[in-house]
Amino acid sequence: MSDDGVTKSAILLMTLGEEEAAEVFKYLGPKEVQKLGAAMAKLGNVKRDMLESVMYDFLALAGERTNLGGGSDEYIRSVLNKALGEEKAAGMIDRILHGGDTSGIEGLKWMDGSAVAELIKNEHPQIIATILVHLDRDQASEVLSFFTERLRNDVVLRIATLEGIQPSALKELNDVLSKLLSGASNLKKSAMGGVRAAAEILNYVGTANETAIIASVRDYDPELAQQIQDEMFVFENLLDVEDRSIQLLLREVQSESLIIALKGTSEELREKIFKNMSQRAAEMLRDDLEAKGPVRVSEVEAEQKEILKVVRKLADEGQIVISGKGEESFV
Repeated sequence: MSDDGVTKSAILLMTLGEEEAAEVFKYLGPKEVQKLGAAMAKLGNVKRDMLESVMYDFLALAGERTNLGGGSDEYIRSVLNKALGEEKAAGMIDRILHGGDTSGIEGLKWMDGSAVAELIKNEHPQIIATILVHLDRDQASEVLSFFTERLRNDVVLRIATLEGIQPSALKELNDVLSKLLSGASNLKKSAMGGVRAAAEILNYVGTANETAIIASVRDYDPELAQQIQDEMFVFENLLDVEDRSIQLLLREVQSESLIIALKGTSEELREKIFKNMSQRAAEMLRDDLEAKGPVRVSEVEAEQKEILKVVRKLADEGQIVISGKGEESFV
C-alpha cells in the first residue's frame, strides 16, 4: 500500500467510528495495523475536500461490487494477489479458502523476535525452519539473531533445502504452536522455503552472521551456498553499491563483458555505471551498447554472474562491503 493509500485508509477509518474501525482492524495483519495506527495518530486537521475525496473514492469502489458473495473466491484471490503479490498471497489464499486456521503462527507475528526465539529455540531445527518460513523475512531474520551460531546455521540450511511443506508437517506445528492448522488434510502442498526464502532472510542478517552461515552451508553443499548467494545479491543490486565501489569494480571488468551484462539491465543502473566512468569512456560504452545487436538472455545472465563473482571477490578481500538490508553499509 502506498503512503497515499495508507493516509486515505486512515482518514476513512477515523470517519467510521470506534466500533466499525475496530471491526476492520480485526482483518488486518500486524504490519498493516502498525502502519494504519501510526497514520491515524499523525492525522492533523483533515480538510473537507480531502475528506470528500476519500469518501468518494471509497463509495466508487464499493459501488463496483453489487453482487456480494457472488464469485467470492475469485474476488479474494484477486484482492490478496494485488495487495500482497502472488508469492506472498499463495499460502494465505490456501489457508482462507481451504479452511485452515493460522491462529498459532499469526500469534507469533505480533511478538518481537526475542520472544519468538525463546519460544521455539528448543524445538527440532526442522520445526524451527518450518515456522520461520511462515514469518515475514525481516522478523525471521530477527529471530535467527537470538539463536546460537550452531542452531542459526543449521536452521538456514534446512530452510534452503525445504522444497515445500506437506500437510503432515503443518500438523506437526499444531503441537508446537497451539494448533497452527486444523483440518489440514484437504490442503495442498504449500510452496514455502527453498533457496529464495533462505536468501531473503539472509538479506536482513548482518555481514558477520551472513558469512558464518554461508560458510556452514558451503561445507554441506558448495553449490547450494552459491545458489543462495546468487539470490541474495543480483545484478540490479549494484544500484545500492556506493560509487567508489562501482569504480573499483569497473577496473576489474572487461568492456565486452560489461556491454553484454548491461543489455539486460534497467536504465537507472546503466546511468549509475556511466556516471562512474570518465566522460569519454561512458560515451564509448553508450555507443557500443547501441551498436550491439540482440543478445541471448542466457549470455546476459552468464556475464552478469561473472561480474557478480568479481563483486564477491572484492568483498572477500575487504575492498568493498556488501551488507544486508538490516545494517548500514560502509566502503
